[in-house]
Amino acid sequence: MASKIKIHSPATVANMVCGFDVLGFAVNEPYDIMYIEYKAEPGITIVNEDAYNLPTDPLQNVAGAALLALLEAYDKPVGFKLTINKQIKPGSGVGSSAASSAGAVAGANALLGNPFTKEDLVRFAMNGEKLASGVKHADNIAPCIYGGVTLIRSVFPLDIIKLSVPDLFVTIVHPQIEVRTADARSILKQQILLKDAIKQWGNIAGLVAGLEQGDYDLIGRSLEDVLIEPTRSILIPSFDQVKKISKELGALGGGISGSGPSIFMLSKNEKTAKAVQLAMGQIYDSIGLSCHTYVTTINTNGIQLMEAS
Repeated sequence: MASKIKIHSPATVANMVCGFDVLGFAVNEPYDIMYIEYKAEPGITIVNEDAYNLPTDPLQNVAGAALLALLEAYDKPVGFKLTINKQIKPGSGVGSSAASSAGAVAGANALLGNPFTKEDLVRFAMNGEKLASGVKHADNIAPCIYGGVTLIRSVFPLDIIKLSVPDLFVTIVHPQIEVRTADARSILKQQILLKDAIKQWGNIAGLVAGLEQGDYDLIGRSLEDVLIEPTRSILIPSFDQVKKISKELGALGGGISGSGPSIFMLSKNEKTAKAVQLAMGQIYDSIGLSCHTYVTTINTNGIQLMEAS
């Protein structure tokens, strides 16, 4: 059994436009790099190797909160040292807290000889999401652990379905502003019109069917959000322009990644995805706002674990 594990924990895109808190997918880039190993005394030690100055107290760190939940379920005295090098910027909207939480419990589970199921790991990691946003949600955690596109039919009790997915390219732009998940949740409407709910349900069903059938046109038609995006998009400069130009260039569609500020677009081919990337960068250059852009693909395997020397 390995005594030290290296972890690559991927970024994720939650909601997939219409699937607020129930749909999400993992991407191949970027990903956090972590190491987990045993330590002599019980408990958790966290070491940061990045510039984000995140808390090292396990009670205040999302990875620590997830590991504490795992240790409570394991019910035997054990200690872990977790070293984190975040490549996914906190507050970027591509599952930074999920990558830390999910990666930590996946690595710990491997060290312990895999006593827990993937569903267990999602349950533990949601404690990190609760610390970050105030709510236990799994639309970033589940794809991070399972890979690919996941449907969270229910959180209590947990019910996760991994969906089929056709070949898709993903373009992501991260304007260099921060949108806190808790803040983005606080501005959402607490009541919605029945006609809007019906339209949203149709889009979610259409998106799931489009993914399962490999129907790109249906995927594109279903990437519409009438409930969350109209409110949250006001937090993201030039959102409407990015979306409009991306679709004109041939993207199937897209929207806010998680709670933002990142925006994602799905394309059938790399040429279109790169054209969208160029346009996104030009839009933010024109308003003097720095941004990072990525062209990547859907990660069908989730977290990658390797024995470390």
